[in-house]
Amino acid sequence: MTDSARPVGFLLHPDAPLHDTGWGHPEHQGRLRALASAVGRDLLALHESVVQVEPGQVTEEDLLRVHTPEYLALIRTAVERAEKEGTPISLDADTMVSGASWDAATGSTAALITATGQVADGALASAFVATRPPGHHATPDRAMGFCLINHVAVAARWLQGTGRAERVLIVDWDVHHGNGTQDTFYADGTVFYLSLHQSPHYPGTGAASEKGVGEGTGWTLNVPLPAATSADDYSQRFSEALGQGLEICRPDFILISAGFDVMAGDPLGGMLLEPEDLHSLTQQVMAGAADGSRADDAHRVGVVAALEGGYDPARTGLGAAAVIRALAGIDLD
Repeated sequence: MTDSARPVGFLLHPDAPLHDTGWGHPEHQGRLRALASAVGRDLLALHESVVQVEPGQVTEEDLLRVHTPEYLALIRTAVERAEKEGTPISLDADTMVSGASWDAATGSTAALITATGQVADGALASAFVATRPPGHHATPDRAMGFCLINHVAVAARWLQGTGRAERVLIVDWDVHHGNGTQDTFYADGTVFYLSLHQSPHYPGTGAASEKGVGEGTGWTLNVPLPAATSADDYSQRFSEALGQGLEICRPDFILISAGFDVMAGDPLGGMLLEPEDLHSLTQQVMAGAADGSRADDAHRVGVVAALEGGYDPARTGLGAAAVIRALAGIDLD
């Protein structure tokens, strides 16, 4: 079967919108509603090129490939307390949990694992997963930056643990540096972490000098950029960094941490990208994956994108629709 005969998957776990941080919090429930609405409108135009896929399950073993047992127990305890008290509670100054947060976070991880599995196994050409809460700030043992479970990190380890990939490239264009993903793989020479992010900015990590340690030396590539970097300059830096990551990693699979807070007007960012720019970035990733695929169908380089940040709900929806169109090889109107 050729890629042109496969659809692109869109996944959103039904528990993800139930994570309740309060409407005054930037990462509120309206984010996924706006995204689902924008994507839903676009699906009518995409016909059978994009299909909705039901998420499967995630196991404790899957989560423990990244997170410590003590950390997972801490999150569960906090969620149980929030459910008992009937109100969201704070884990730190930014990160909240409610009674639905465990199911939302782990359900989103399950959706990403479902997507990566179906892409790796050939049922889908590629996929976009609307994960919520976001994940790339979550370290193996700490919640921060709105994040509880590091979905992309768990998916990367799941691909490796199930024999579907040996080398994974993670491309993170969220406006904030994904310190949790970097921490997870900093000493690992099988997962390449590439991040373009605004600097100086939260969380204060992601200097160009941070390149990995031990076997992971050279497998972290940070591209800190000043606020208001032009779209042209951003695209050029992205292309150069992506080329470097592809050359070093020679990935079997590519995961995108798709942060839509890199778009102009986001309340938590200062970058200038538009939906058409994210469409172009995704096209570059797809082209890199195609170049790295072997002729036989069993060795395709899969691509799956997962939602990270994006705090202007309407703009996030437009950006997500643009990324999905690029995954499907469809131009913007």
